[in-house]
Amino acid sequence: MSELARKISSAVGQVLRGKDDAVDLAMIALFAGGHLLIEDNPGVGKTLLARSLARALDLPFQRVQCTADLLPSDIVGGQVYNPRTGELHFRPGPVFTSVLLADELNRTPPRTQSALLECMAERSVTVDRQTHVLPEPFFVIATQNPRNAAGTYPLPENQLDRFLLRLQLGYPDAEHEIDAVAAEDGHRLANDVRPVASSQDLLAARAKVDAVRFDRELTAFVVELAHRTRSHGELSLGVSTRGAQALHRACRARAYVNGRDFVVPDDIRALLGPAWSHRLQAHGGGDPDAALHQILASTPLPD
Repeated sequence: MSELARKISSAVGQVLRGKDDAVDLAMIALFAGGHLLIEDNPGVGKTLLARSLARALDLPFQRVQCTADLLPSDIVGGQVYNPRTGELHFRPGPVFTSVLLADELNRTPPRTQSALLECMAERSVTVDRQTHVLPEPFFVIATQNPRNAAGTYPLPENQLDRFLLRLQLGYPDAEHEIDAVAAEDGHRLANDVRPVASSQDLLAARAKVDAVRFDRELTAFVVELAHRTRSHGELSLGVSTRGAQALHRACRARAYVNGRDFVVPDDIRALLGPAWSHRLQAHGGGDPDAALHQILASTPLPD
């Protein structure tokens, strides 16, 4: 593991115990410059993961609790009238930060979801035809409740496609849950996390991810997997070119996290589900993961 990844993993792991794989996926999304979607039940540590990551990197952090009456201006900001000057000025919303947690994103209506989409895709906010650039780095961690939960709006395909990776935390094992229950206040523990790196370290890591080698034969393998999702009989929606690019980028970040300057087939195998399962749709609302496993098993690796 790279030195930076090891330090961050150690700092976050002291608070979010027993979830090393989830922490690694979050770091991969962060180092790749993408965004992360966490789908799980309430109370399993989603906010804890986001806050701890921000603290470990000494990054500004904002949390938005998404509700059915949340307006776009509640996220991006808006024009405010100044009675003393008689002028309007822009008041930035919580999206102007480095780590944004959009909690229960699928409880907010489509209009507000689309406002966040521009932020994620363009790294900017447009209000009254004026564009405001977001800080760098800018990392969105969005959580959504399971799709059968009451009061939820399904995220549209184009928004799901903007998340580099999706993960599920799940409940901790018995030993780690005992520690969590005894601690009681996870947010206090997250605030105790000491910074182990800075935003400049993160930007330097992203430059190293850019330099990771991805052989053309492995790139062709990723493209072949994408093609097979588009013709698989159990899938009604396959992976887009952007989705193939997301897997490509995530594999380079995983190689960096694991201390390598080149991608290996195991990187593709490990990230196929997290990078693609939320981009696919199965006939009849089924689980696309089974189709992904079939595709991976039936596609020969390059020599």
